Amino acid sequence: MKKLLITGGAGFIGSNFVRHLLDTRDYKIVNVDKLTYAGNLENLRDIENNPRYHFVQADIADKKAMNTLFEKEKFDGVINFAAETHVDRSIEDSSPFIQTNILGTHVLLELSRKFEIKKYHQVSTDEVYGDLGNPISNELKKYFTENTPLAPNCPYAAAKTSADLLVQSWYETYDMHTIITRCSNNYGPYQFPEKLIPFFMFHAMKNEDLPLYGDGQNIRDWLFVLDHCEAILLAFEKSPAGEIWNIGGHNEKTNLKIAELILKETNSKSKIVFIKDRKAHDRRYAIDASKIEKQLGWTPSHTFEDALPKTIQWYLDNKSWVESCRTLV
Repeated sequence: MKKLLITGGAGFIGSNFVRHLLDTRDYKIVNVDKLTYAGNLENLRDIENNPRYHFVQADIADKKAMNTLFEKEKFDGVINFAAETHVDRSIEDSSPFIQTNILGTHVLLELSRKFEIKKYHQVSTDEVYGDLGNPISNELKKYFTENTPLAPNCPYAAAKTSADLLVQSWYETYDMHTIITRCSNNYGPYQFPEKLIPFFMFHAMKNEDLPLYGDGQNIRDWLFVLDHCEAILLAFEKSPAGEIWNIGGHNEKTNLKIAELILKETNSKSKIVFIKDRKAHDRRYAIDASKIEKQLGWTPSHTFEDALPKTIQWYLDNKSWVESCRTLV
């Protein structure tokens, strides 16, 4: 039975991926997470006694600790979810983003090379591409492809871009079997409340105003987290070495529309309040996922109209989890 190192597996996407992996495959999993504010063991409480799962608290940038782990466990593959991801926090203090996203990735790449890991998979983001700008007509809309030049606009995106370039260079220089996937905005269960949908959810649940940056017309392509997990798994198992795969949900929505949908679904008395826009706030992201759809056979299996209400209901049904997050901020 093959053994995988999953880093950042106590976070939002990572924890959903760990559970998906246990449900659909027979890998053994070692989950390494530093357990910063966004890493929550409550996300995986239901599988903590699974005999194919083991958790280790460690920092991926700690080369000594990670070397010991690699030497002991003899992994077949590495999938790196570990990252600082919140744009606002990166603007306030970029240091943790440099430490985890760049230096941590470097440690994982070096140890993967040293221990001859068969596959290294970097989970990245569409924010490395920068900003598509204001949308124009449907016929002339632009989308991010795997060949779109990298042009990050905030410290978080710059750190993720740096990590991607390191991964690509390890493929070119050391002939390592690397894979990079870049996703659009995720939503679903277990997402930390600093992110847009749960952030608005928690305000709506308390009938508090929903603060919306700028004019609310910033557009994101929304992807249900389990669709993302399946795409990552397909890419990890089937991708040739050195490939990059874009993963998108085909669900472009303005932030204003998201806020309105949440108020409607929750029957909240909250109001939308427009606030000063944040720095480096990209106007539009949209993914062209045709490569992974055509070559690996992946398509999203959840529609936004179906998955958003289920996501909202999950938060309403798991208020104790919400409270556990508040203690981590």
